[in-house]
Amino acid sequence: MTEDPTAGKRVIVRRVIAASQERVFRSWTEPEQLKRWWGPGGFSCPAAEVDLRPGGTYRLVMLAPGGAPEMSVTGTYRKVDPPALLVYTWRWDTGPAASNDESLVTVEFNHLDEQRTEVIVTHDRFPTGHDASPYRSGWEEGLEKLDIAIAKGESNA
Repeated sequence: MTEDPTAGKRVIVRRVIAASQERVFRSWTEPEQLKRWWGPGGFSCPAAEVDLRPGGTYRLVMLAPGGAPEMSVTGTYRKVDPPALLVYTWRWDTGPAASNDESLVTVEFNHLDEQRTEVIVTHDRFPTGHDASPYRSGWEEGLEKLDIAIAKGESNA
Protein backbone atom coordinates (compact mmCIF):
# COMPACT_ATOMS: atom_id res chain seq x y z
CA MET A 1 0.00 0.00 0.00
CA THR A 2 1.38 3.39 -1.00
CA GLU A 3 1.02 6.23 1.48
CA ASP A 4 -0.79 9.31 0.19
CA PRO A 5 1.81 12.12 0.24
CA THR A 6 -0.98 14.68 0.81
CA ALA A 7 -2.41 12.87 3.86
CA GLY A 8 -2.53 15.34 6.72
CA LYS A 9 -1.70 18.13 4.28
CA ARG A 10 -5.16 18.69 2.78
CA VAL A 11 -8.40 19.60 4.47
CA ILE A 12 -11.70 19.27 2.60
CA VAL A 13 -14.90 20.47 4.26
CA ARG A 14 -18.38 20.45 2.70
CA ARG A 15 -21.63 22.02 3.82
CA VAL A 16 -24.96 22.74 2.17
CA ILE A 17 -26.09 26.30 2.94
CA ALA A 18 -29.78 27.22 2.64
CA ALA A 19 -29.30 30.16 0.28
CA SER A 20 -28.71 30.92 -3.38
CA GLN A 21 -25.25 30.56 -4.88
CA GLU A 22 -25.03 34.34 -5.38
CA ARG A 23 -25.97 35.09 -1.77
CA VAL A 24 -23.44 32.64 -0.35
CA PHE A 25 -20.71 33.99 -2.65
CA ARG A 26 -21.43 37.59 -1.54
CA SER A 27 -21.39 36.52 2.11
CA TRP A 28 -17.88 35.15 1.49
CA THR A 29 -16.54 38.13 -0.46
CA GLU A 30 -18.10 41.34 0.89
CA PRO A 31 -16.34 42.81 3.96
CA GLU A 32 -19.53 43.73 5.87
CA GLN A 33 -20.87 40.22 5.34
CA LEU A 34 -17.60 38.54 6.34
CA LYS A 35 -17.56 40.45 9.62
CA ARG A 36 -20.89 38.82 10.54
CA TRP A 37 -19.65 35.23 10.42
CA TRP A 38 -15.95 34.75 9.64
CA GLY A 39 -13.83 32.61 11.94
CA PRO A 40 -14.24 29.44 13.97
CA GLY A 41 -16.44 28.96 17.02
CA GLY A 42 -16.58 31.97 19.31
CA PHE A 43 -14.14 34.04 17.27
CA SER A 44 -15.29 37.40 15.93
CA CYS A 45 -14.13 39.28 12.85
CA PRO A 46 -13.87 43.01 13.63
CA ALA A 47 -12.15 43.93 10.35
CA ALA A 48 -12.25 42.61 6.79
CA GLU A 49 -10.64 44.03 3.65
CA VAL A 50 -11.29 42.54 0.21
CA ASP A 51 -9.96 43.49 -3.24
CA LEU A 52 -11.91 40.85 -5.16
CA ARG A 53 -9.99 40.31 -8.39
CA PRO A 54 -7.18 38.03 -9.54
CA GLY A 55 -4.05 39.56 -8.00
CA GLY A 56 -6.14 41.45 -5.43
CA THR A 57 -5.57 40.89 -1.73
CA TYR A 58 -7.66 40.31 1.34
CA ARG A 59 -7.09 40.60 5.09
CA LEU A 60 -9.34 39.20 7.82
CA VAL A 61 -8.84 40.00 11.50
CA MET A 62 -10.04 37.51 14.10
CA LEU A 63 -10.46 37.88 17.84
CA ALA A 64 -10.65 34.86 20.11
CA PRO A 65 -13.21 34.77 22.91
CA GLY A 66 -11.89 36.33 26.09
CA GLY A 67 -9.93 39.11 24.44
CA ALA A 68 -6.82 37.20 23.34
CA PRO A 69 -4.54 39.14 20.97
CA GLU A 70 -5.92 39.55 17.48
CA MET A 71 -4.86 37.28 14.66
CA SER A 72 -5.08 38.14 11.01
CA VAL A 73 -4.87 36.16 7.83
CA THR A 74 -3.98 37.66 4.48
CA GLY A 75 -3.48 36.48 0.94
CA THR A 76 -3.86 37.05 -2.76
CA TYR A 77 -6.73 35.96 -5.00
CA ARG A 78 -5.53 33.68 -7.76
CA LYS A 79 -8.93 32.93 -9.33
CA VAL A 80 -12.21 34.79 -8.93
CA ASP A 81 -15.16 33.31 -10.82
CA PRO A 82 -18.39 34.72 -9.32
CA PRO A 83 -20.51 33.12 -8.02
CA ALA A 84 -18.89 29.71 -8.40
CA LEU A 85 -15.21 29.72 -7.39
CA LEU A 86 -12.52 31.43 -5.34
CA VAL A 87 -8.87 30.40 -5.14
CA TYR A 88 -6.57 32.34 -2.85
CA THR A 89 -3.39 32.07 -0.82
CA TRP A 90 -3.52 32.00 2.99
CA ARG A 91 -0.87 33.38 5.31
CA TRP A 92 -1.05 34.21 8.99
CA ASP A 93 -0.07 37.88 9.14
CA THR A 94 -0.31 38.38 12.92
CA GLY A 95 -0.87 36.14 15.91
CA PRO A 96 0.88 33.05 17.24
CA ALA A 97 1.06 31.35 13.83
CA ALA A 98 2.39 34.41 11.94
CA SER A 99 4.96 33.53 9.27
CA ASN A 100 5.82 34.10 5.63
CA ASP A 101 4.61 30.59 4.70
CA GLU A 102 1.54 30.34 2.50
CA SER A 103 -1.04 27.64 1.91
CA LEU A 104 -3.82 27.56 -0.69
CA VAL A 105 -7.60 27.74 -0.26
CA THR A 106 -10.11 26.76 -2.96
CA VAL A 107 -13.79 27.48 -2.31
CA GLU A 108 -16.40 26.01 -4.64
CA PHE A 109 -19.96 27.32 -4.50
CA ASN A 110 -22.05 24.62 -6.19
CA HIS A 111 -25.59 25.60 -7.19
CA LEU A 112 -28.01 22.88 -6.05
CA ASP A 113 -31.23 24.85 -6.54
CA GLU A 114 -32.46 28.42 -5.94
CA GLN A 115 -32.29 28.01 -2.16
CA ARG A 116 -29.38 25.62 -1.62
CA THR A 117 -25.66 25.91 -2.31
CA GLU A 118 -23.02 23.32 -1.52
CA VAL A 119 -19.82 24.96 -0.30
CA ILE A 120 -16.64 22.90 -0.62
CA VAL A 121 -13.53 24.31 1.02
CA THR A 122 -10.21 22.68 0.12
CA HIS A 123 -7.26 23.99 2.09
CA ASP A 124 -3.92 22.50 1.07
CA ARG A 125 -0.28 23.08 0.21
CA PHE A 126 0.55 23.61 3.87
CA PRO A 127 4.20 24.38 4.54
CA THR A 128 6.49 21.55 5.65
CA GLY A 129 6.04 20.83 9.33
CA HIS A 130 2.74 22.71 9.50
CA ASP A 131 -0.10 20.80 11.19
CA ALA A 132 -3.17 21.02 8.95
CA SER A 133 -5.54 19.27 11.37
CA PRO A 134 -6.75 22.40 13.27
CA TYR A 135 -8.02 23.84 10.00
CA ARG A 136 -10.68 21.12 9.62
CA SER A 137 -12.51 22.19 12.78
CA GLY A 138 -11.93 25.85 11.94
CA TRP A 139 -13.56 25.52 8.53
CA GLU A 140 -16.39 23.33 9.87
CA GLU A 141 -17.18 25.85 12.63
CA GLY A 142 -16.89 28.79 10.23
CA LEU A 143 -19.29 27.23 7.73
CA GLU A 144 -21.72 26.51 10.55
CA LYS A 145 -21.56 30.20 11.55
CA LEU A 146 -22.16 31.22 7.91
CA ASP A 147 -25.20 28.92 7.73
CA ILE A 148 -26.61 30.36 10.97
CA ALA A 149 -25.95 33.98 9.92
CA ILE A 150 -27.78 33.44 6.64
CA ALA A 151 -30.67 31.61 8.33
CA LYS A 152 -31.06 34.48 10.83
CA GLY A 153 -30.93 37.04 8.03
CA GLU A 154 -27.70 38.52 9.41
CA SER A 155 -25.86 37.79 6.18
CA ASN A 156 -28.29 38.84 3.48
CA ALA A 157 -26.28 40.65 0.89
